[in-house]
Amino acid sequence: MVFKTLSSKARAAVLAALLLLPAASLAQVDPVEPDESIAEDLVLDELTPEIDAAPSVMAEPADDGARALTKEDVDTWLDGMMPYALEEGGIVGAVVTVVKDGEILTSRGFGYSDLESRASVDGYDTMFRPGSVSKLFTWTAVMQLWEQGKIDLDEDVNTYLDFEIPEAFDAPITMRHLMTHTAGFQEKIKNLILSDPDQLLSLEELMKTETPPSRIFPPGTTPAYSNYGTALAGYIVQRVSGESFEEYVQNHIFDPLGMDHSTFVQPLPEEYEDQMSSGYQNARDGKAQYYELVPMGPAGSLASTGEDMGRFMIAYLNGGGPLMKPETTRIMQETIDQHVPPLNAMALGFLQYTRGDLRAVGHAGDTIFFHSDLALYLDKNVGIYSSVNSSGSGAGTLRFELATRFGERYFPEARVEEEPRLDTAKEHGAEVVGIYESSRAQVTTFVALTRFMGQSKGTMNKDGDLVVGRSTWREIEPYVWRKEGGVERLSVVMTEDGKVERLAQEPFSTVITSLPAPWYRSTALLTPLIMGAVGVLLLTLVMWPVRAVVRWRYKGSFALSGQEAMSHRLVRVGVILVLVQLFFWLFVLQTMQSNLTELNAAFDAKVRIAQVMQVFLYLGLGLALWNVATVWRSGQSWFAKLWSALLPLAIAVLIWFSAIAGLLSFSLAY
Repeated sequence: MVFKTLSSKARAAVLAALLLLPAASLAQVDPVEPDESIAEDLVLDELTPEIDAAPSVMAEPADDGARALTKEDVDTWLDGMMPYALEEGGIVGAVVTVVKDGEILTSRGFGYSDLESRASVDGYDTMFRPGSVSKLFTWTAVMQLWEQGKIDLDEDVNTYLDFEIPEAFDAPITMRHLMTHTAGFQEKIKNLILSDPDQLLSLEELMKTETPPSRIFPPGTTPAYSNYGTALAGYIVQRVSGESFEEYVQNHIFDPLGMDHSTFVQPLPEEYEDQMSSGYQNARDGKAQYYELVPMGPAGSLASTGEDMGRFMIAYLNGGGPLMKPETTRIMQETIDQHVPPLNAMALGFLQYTRGDLRAVGHAGDTIFFHSDLALYLDKNVGIYSSVNSSGSGAGTLRFELATRFGERYFPEARVEEEPRLDTAKEHGAEVVGIYESSRAQVTTFVALTRFMGQSKGTMNKDGDLVVGRSTWREIEPYVWRKEGGVERLSVVMTEDGKVERLAQEPFSTVITSLPAPWYRSTALLTPLIMGAVGVLLLTLVMWPVRAVVRWRYKGSFALSGQEAMSHRLVRVGVILVLVQLFFWLFVLQTMQSNLTELNAAFDAKVRIAQVMQVFLYLGLGLALWNVATVWRSGQSWFAKLWSALLPLAIAVLIWFSAIAGLLSFSLAY
């Protein structure tokens, strides 16, 4: 899907950060990890078969019920699972914290926080980067101010800003839209993650100097995960409270909970440096990476220990105390914004994590190097938090697998028995087969290319099961499918005339839906056309010197002269220019995909050069059309006439592709 042509390291870097998002499968981060299913493209990689087979990891609960949730049993289970999982996944270190009945049941460290010094991870003292789990603190701050009557969840957010979000769709954006990722913003990746502190802007500077991303959906209609939306909410907290966002969280969340080893401040304050785990691409290269700087801090800049995250979970399992009233907490956890029933959806800031009949909410998060997950089992007064400090070869999937197996081990409600396939499977499957694209996308700049590359194809096997990427789905209810061998579900919303309006897959049904790709930008049509067009242009260039060599070898002469000869040569120069423009875009995109920290003002120069070079497309098309007129007026062969007509068609296809991929845009607001 989105980055399936990239190495796993590049995919992890691009998508994990592209979204600072829960990456369990870009499946969807392929993770953003999306066939790779829509949910699978946001994952890093599947767990290795060896991990799946490890008896201590996958042992089924006893027939007579779940195991008792005790410190001893959890520790034994983790000891059997985590060291082996880290070894097989190329992960340097991890932390897992479990809370129960208002206390930290266990907080365990595994592996190393620093390979060079061989410093072990301490479950209580080592700080990790929870990525988008940070968003829960932002939404906590919002609801505290709502409780005080200082923020109205349904008021136009422009009411609280000192700059303006442009009007669109004749409908304002509200805080409720921001909390449910339905503001309609397109994706924004510029200044998403930095490595140089000198390039870091304050939240106020960033929000005032960066152009707000365009809105591509009417507010409230379509989930489309947005880091910008969360940063905007954090800036509103800052303006309404009169404190910087970092100070507000410190004074009103960290201090009341005794979270003494947590901070949103960037760069990392010196007092925490000895506690901070290094981040790694993988354990095999063993190279410690830079401290990631997240300019949109409210969306993902937190650094915290397992113990502190345990305190945060306990507060929410305790009705929000001492952070907010129980009623406020209930509203956050139970106000569900459902767009593709009956799948898990967004609560107010929390993602629904219900598995089987086990009710849960939480949030996951990724930076480039850290991958985390937090789940609260609301009816059990239990929570689990995990984080790893390396991407490795399966970190994104591991934290989700950990929470799933934890639930199945201790709570019978989480187990899902295999359901029979419905008789309507083939009929309904045929309606769903097609090409889909993610609602989380950028559409007005060159990054729109990732929307095209990330399209997923839904097919149906002989049994009537849907096949999306690497996953097979069996229909268990009308228009609801269960993932084979898993607990996740897929569902669609149908229009009145029997067409698919939208499709979603768990676990990312909460923040991303998939929409049928229109014919004019469908990979089913464009991919063969693009391949054919590039083939025509490349063959034209290859045959140019080949024919010259043949003439030289057999002492032949060039048959054309005058305008025909000039047209013959110039159209090939035009072909070269067209291919140079496209290959320069490939260079720009490879730079973007290999290192997200370069996506700042310095990167704009490369983008601007590529944008200016689009003139080569029009010049090449003009030369090709002139060549057609020249060839067809001459007495050249039918093959020469046919080939001359293919050249402008090939260039026109590439212009068409460039338009839908955003390569014709002059915007730098990517």
